[in-house]
Amino acid sequence: MNRPLRSARRAAAAVLLATVTLVASATLGATPASAAPAGLPGMDVSSHQGNVNWSAAWNNGARFAYVKATEGTYYTNPYFAQQYNGSYNVGMIRGSYHFARPDTTSGATQANYFVDHGGGWSKDGKTLPGALDIEYNPYGSTCYGLSQASMRSWIASFVNQYHSRTGRWATIYTTTDWWITCTGNYSGFAANNPLWIARYSSSVGTLPAGWPTYSFWQWASSGTFPGDQNVWNGTLDRLKVLACNGPC
Repeated sequence: MNRPLRSARRAAAAVLLATVTLVASATLGATPASAAPAGLPGMDVSSHQGNVNWSAAWNNGARFAYVKATEGTYYTNPYFAQQYNGSYNVGMIRGSYHFARPDTTSGATQANYFVDHGGGWSKDGKTLPGALDIEYNPYGSTCYGLSQASMRSWIASFVNQYHSRTGRWATIYTTTDWWITCTGNYSGFAANNPLWIARYSSSVGTLPAGWPTYSFWQWASSGTFPGDQNVWNGTLDRLKVLACNGPC
């Protein structure tokens, strides 16, 4: 089973805070991409990156960023302001993401915590819809002890509450393997929620059911930019449409 490196890194601060044991994770793909895939270059960061040199990232070509805001209902990224505002100030289109803990509280409760701690949205042309990071459990069982039906219900609770609070459907970050294992390869979110697929390989591979294509692809854990390397599957103009939920 392919396990992402990011779950271990991004949970590191939460591990210290919650004093839990981190489960080791393996790589997302057997063959990392040797060069950036086609698309608009971007990045995602968490407290692991600390204070980011956003001007350097911009000069190196990054045009968007996702920044970790929260995890569960117990953790906020201490570098969030520097990362979220810094990316915005150099001209990037940026958004925030929430690391899901379906084993702790309800989806709706975590959506509220996310919105209240940096996960909101505004129609300023530079703010992406918030993202739900739903993936391998760094603290225990792969599916957080939930059945496939319960996991689908948890995700629905989160994205519906996020939509109620912000008017936007959250981007869903996941891997195809985890999605198949823990949701039964459910296709019901594809109509509304953009897909952010994680796969460290030379190709994006098979996508979760329902999504004919991806919006974002996290293709490497390191590279030109601080944090994880990503591409948006389109042009800058199309990314602005997603940020604005239509024309600004």
